[in-house]
Amino acid sequence: MTTPSQRSSLFAGEFSGSFIFVKCHHSRKADLEFSWPTPRFEVVLVEPKIPPNTGNIARLCAGTGCGLHLVGELGFELSDKQLRRAGLDYWDSIAPQIHDDLDGLLDTGVLPEGRAPWLFSTGGDLNYFEAAYEPGDMLMFGSETEGLPDEILARWPNRVVGIPMQIDHVRSLNLATSVGIAVYEALRQVQPKSS
Repeated sequence: MTTPSQRSSLFAGEFSGSFIFVKCHHSRKADLEFSWPTPRFEVVLVEPKIPPNTGNIARLCAGTGCGLHLVGELGFELSDKQLRRAGLDYWDSIAPQIHDDLDGLLDTGVLPEGRAPWLFSTGGDLNYFEAAYEPGDMLMFGSETEGLPDEILARWPNRVVGIPMQIDHVRSLNLATSVGIAVYEALRQVQPKSS
């Protein structure tokens, strides 16, 4: 239990209209033993529309060492003001790559030779647990409103994976949530096996 005076030293609040913005000042950061893959995983967002989702995904990429690629028409501007509004204070640390289209992304050579990306879709037949991820894999996600375009799904039909959910209740998961689920499953799979 913390006392009221301890709690006030943990949080610095600022009142603005009907919102209180709270900054948390804690030192509880454990440097957990973990084997980060080389090469890293590459997260690809095709035509993302909602800046806060991209901001959360940027933070995830910064925290996991993944690359971030934005492909096609974005639903927001990449101006400093828009980036701050989206919470992309991790932007510089991840140096995201911007590509006009899928071919522009593939021309960079970031996808290892002979490999295809994993395509995440609500229509995926393969459970994402059953995919065999390898270091350097590309994890590709579509926009919040449309998902991945049909032509991308048709290009690699055996690499379309889905995340299980109760479809009676929701039609899809939040994009940032889906990316987090996928990245950590891929990281889990490539951890060295303990004997």
